[in-house]
Formats: sequence, C-alpha cells, structure tokens
Amino acid sequence: MSALEAIRAKLPDAARDTKLNLQSVLEGDSSLTRAQRLGIAIAAAVNARSVPLRDAFLEQARAELEHADAVIDDAYAAATLMAMNNVYYRFRYQIGKETYSQRSPKLRMNRIGQPKTSKVDFELMSLAVSAMNGCEACVKSHEVAVLGGGLGEDHVHDAVRIAATIQAAVVALEITAGAV
Repeated sequence: MSALEAIRAKLPDAARDTKLNLQSVLEGDSSLTRAQRLGIAIAAAVNARSVPLRDAFLEQARAELEHADAVIDDAYAAATLMAMNNVYYRFRYQIGKETYSQRSPKLRMNRIGQPKTSKVDFELMSLAVSAMNGCEACVKSHEVAVLGGGLGEDHVHDAVRIAATIQAAVVALEITAGAV
C-alpha cells in the first residue's frame, strides 16, 4: 500500500468526498501531465504544512517521474516564494493605495524565472498555492502567465482542484489526529 493510499484509508467518514476527490484529481481525467499534478500536489501540501501528504506525494514523484528532483525542487520553490509573495501582494491589493503599488517590493524572487522544469509548470504550482492563500492579485497574475505559456483554462481549473482537495485532506487529517 502506498503512503497516499494509507492516508486515504485513515480519513474519517465525514471526509468521504475528500477521500474520493484525492484519488480523482491525482489519478482521474485531467488536462495536466503526471509531473504537473504531482508538482502541484507537493507545493500544495508544503504550503498547507502537511508532512504526511508531502511525504506521500514525494514518494509518488520519486517512483513515477523521470525528473522527480526537478519537479520537487520547483514545488518547494513555488511554495516558499508564494508564502512571501502572497502576503506582500495581498497586502498591496487589499490596502488599495497607489503609493504602495509604486514602491519596489525589494524582495528577491529570481527563482520564478529560473525553474528546473518549465516556466508554465512553475506558474501552475504558484497559481495553486496562491489560490490556497487567497491572494487575488497573484492568482490573476499566474493565471495570465499559464494562459500565455500555452496552457488553457482547463489546466488552471485542474490545478486549483488539486489545491482545494489537498486543503480538504489536511483538514480531514487534523480531524483524525484530534487536532480540530
């Protein structure tokens, strides 16, 4: 039994839909490649601070992907950069003052332009994490980059479905651990 199957088996009855969705977003029909799905899942699990889910997705990536190290590295980079950018750009967007928008962020984010996989895959991971973190400005920016990179709205939709399902799985795991 894989680590992900073991996690799914532990989810409570209240999370039956989440259990099914975990399987469908990762294994079912999708516009995304296997590497894109696993990269998004890893980035989302890291963002949600779920070690069990992160480790399960890492296991799958290492077992299934030829260039797993590059996918994993990009997933980690997307999660950490969005942890910073989503706070900063959400603030600028929410405050709505032109004076803040005119200031340079002075935050390093060179890694966005230097992915180990592809620019569009990195943007998909960043989009998913930004959706989880509720940064409207970042979601819009990454969606434009994904579409401009040659992917379509189905790709965007499938990426966000993965992020939403990972978030639900984190909550379900907290229920099983008695943390809620």
